Amino acid sequence: MTTAYIPASLPVRIDEDLCIANKGCTACVDSCPLDVLAIDMIKGKAYMKFDECWYCMPCEKDCPTGAVTVDIPYLLR
Repeated sequence: MTTAYIPASLPVRIDEDLCIANKGCTACVDSCPLDVLAIDMIKGKAYMKFDECWYCMPCEKDCPTGAVTVDIPYLLR
């Protein structure tokens, strides 16, 4: 029996329907102090390239469309 690998959810979620990186927006990438966000040049959308989030939240606060959500773990709230 094979077990399917289910990846853990990332702490930063990008709603691709709301993301306007394809129009030149880089607010979330620019505001991240750890440089864990990037723009996928093919899709024209932001994404989390490294799972090293400190839950500091400037990416969520600076996003002009509300496309970025930081999922803060229960024990850190």
